[in-house]
Amino acid sequence: MPELAEVEFFCKQWDLGLGGEIGEVLTHPAARIYRDIPAAAVERGLTGRTLVGSETHGKQMLFEFSGGAWMGLHLGMTGRLYVAALDHEEEKRDHLILVQRERKLIFSDYRMFGKLTLDITDDGERPGWWQALPPRTTESGFTKSHHRTFVKRFPKTPLKTLLLDQRCYPGIGNWMADEICWQLRLPPQTRSGELSDEEIDAVWKVTRKVSRDAVRVIRPDWGRLPDSWLMNHRWKDGGVCPRKECRTDLVRADLRGRTTCWCPVCQK
Repeated sequence: MPELAEVEFFCKQWDLGLGGEIGEVLTHPAARIYRDIPAAAVERGLTGRTLVGSETHGKQMLFEFSGGAWMGLHLGMTGRLYVAALDHEEEKRDHLILVQRERKLIFSDYRMFGKLTLDITDDGERPGWWQALPPRTTESGFTKSHHRTFVKRFPKTPLKTLLLDQRCYPGIGNWMADEICWQLRLPPQTRSGELSDEEIDAVWKVTRKVSRDAVRVIRPDWGRLPDSWLMNHRWKDGGVCPRKECRTDLVRADLRGRTTCWCPVCQK
């Protein structure tokens, strides 16, 4: 599933369409992405409007159109955004196509776990659900005290499971949570209530670091994260801990329904 940095990368793909009018909206009305709003309403709501701006928040995207229209988009597990020429032949998985004079802006999702919403606000302000989202892990609003309070609310929850909770860590997903635990040298199964105050603060610090570094590397051009990170080794057959002084075989197991990877030596 695309996480914080991947979501920013895909959102950026539609920047080519900023300032362009939507002449036609093509949809697959039966696609599951329209479970919260009929495809026909999206077609009516966006046709003739101009794409004004875009932004991300964790795993969420928000696209602003003229006249106070806001389209929210969640990529789900397999969603992606891309731009194609006008002669691009529609594919079965292309569930939303915004046709502009010079290009097509396309949302593709072959497993259809993504979701689309459309709000039209009288005052032009962002929709309420967007404004109610928790602070981003890359921004100043994600404070040490905010993080500490949340951790202490769930003392029996494993650290990795806690990091996947979008109410406090928007955009953190499976690989990022594993990376944070590995960089901290803490087992992902560690119960939050077992963490000292110093360790809780360290989780906050590393979460911010991993989030910012991932955005810096992945967002511009899908760059490769350093081989010194767990990410590049966690799914390999025979993958080993990337720490030069360790090189221990990595372990994979299920943790509350999510496949988890860690080093049994560095993360005792």
